[in-house]
Amino acid sequence: MVARLVIAAPSSGSGKTTVATGLMAAFAGRGLAVSPHKVGPDYIDPGYHALATGRPGRNLDAYLCGTELIGPLFAHGAAGADLAVVEGVMGLYDGAAGQGELASTAQVAKVLRAPVVLVVDASSQSRSVAALVHGFASWDPRVRIGGVILNKVGSDRHEALLREALDESGVPVLGVLWRTGQAQTPSRHLGLVPVAERRPDAVGAVAAMAEQVRAGCDLEAVLALARSAPPLDAGAWDPHEALASGSGGGAARRGRPVVAVAGGAAFSFSYTEHTELLTAAGADVVGFDPLHDERLPEGTGALVIGGGFPEVYGPELSANAPLRGAVAELAASGAPVAAECAGLLYLSRSLDGHPMCGVLDAEARMSERLTLGYRDAVAVSDSSLAQAGTRLRAHEFHRTVLEPGAGATPAWGVHQPERRVEGFVQQGVHASYLHTHWAAQPAVARRFVDRCAG
Repeated sequence: MVARLVIAAPSSGSGKTTVATGLMAAFAGRGLAVSPHKVGPDYIDPGYHALATGRPGRNLDAYLCGTELIGPLFAHGAAGADLAVVEGVMGLYDGAAGQGELASTAQVAKVLRAPVVLVVDASSQSRSVAALVHGFASWDPRVRIGGVILNKVGSDRHEALLREALDESGVPVLGVLWRTGQAQTPSRHLGLVPVAERRPDAVGAVAAMAEQVRAGCDLEAVLALARSAPPLDAGAWDPHEALASGSGGGAARRGRPVVAVAGGAAFSFSYTEHTELLTAAGADVVGFDPLHDERLPEGTGALVIGGGFPEVYGPELSANAPLRGAVAELAASGAPVAAECAGLLYLSRSLDGHPMCGVLDAEARMSERLTLGYRDAVAVSDSSLAQAGTRLRAHEFHRTVLEPGAGATPAWGVHQPERRVEGFVQQGVHASYLHTHWAAQPAVARRFVDRCAG
């Protein structure tokens, strides 16, 4: 089984992304095949991971996909790799609110039987670091803290005090990163700027993280820790097998329908498994960029528009009137259209006053309020994605609001944190703020492709 380790921290902002991405790039630079993974629903960090390793960044989310899929999805992504690096989410033991350890980094580490490297922001402490590390290492004996990387260390004297304290903890120090020379990453209102938006800056940031990690970490010790992970009894997830295990069969069709998937700077959020499931369900998946392409791909029979930052590119998206017209025409034909979050905004009549595709009778605008969290949802209407009654878990993350017109047919009933209906179902269109992971419900992909049959 592939060598593996989890990069965790006591809290957000401790430096997990710097360390995880830097380790990925440093080991890839040595010629190792490195498989990158991210705990939770994050879309942005996996883009940096992919840039560091040359392999797709994949998410491991026990809330969205179920604990039972963590091992298989990991094994699928890590196939053929020499080393897998899993970046955690929030603090080590933080998970879905009110759900115990569910979706926490600690839970994923236990499922994967992977040692944990704890990244500690040491900027405001010295001897207390030993108490902190001891607490994290002893809280759950099934979580193996195999080492510590100290971040934001201020001086040689500061480092000496930290190491002296940690000598008593029994947890080895695997690296020290200095407060000065911290890698700078491009950021804005919802975190890091996605790789697709500012690739030259992202390339430079990944190179800087790799150099910082190479200079400050004992890479041989880190690799030895990863190789100490015991065998993992998990068969690799396979999209064809996942589709075959579901109820029902695929519809008869002539040839392979073309499913166009939006990408580029404005629509950079997607799970790799979605494309794999669509392909396994019989579709030819073709990408396009709504910022630049004036036509949909030739022969498009269905459309997927995922998440991203259309609010940043409102004028440019609006200026591409030919493509907006093509999207509206396809939707009016009844073709399957799946839109999540950014895609929902793009299908609306306007976004911050800029005309969009006009498929949905709704106006969208930016808001100061952040909407964030896991959701439990049930389909309240039959659609191109799901039968009414289908249950899925989802994640919501945006700073926009949507003002729908009267008489809209909702897509989902959301059960927490409050009961409400959400999204749109209109002919073949399924549009919603909710991000879902189709590996949890492969029938979604099959149903979507089957709607192209004819």
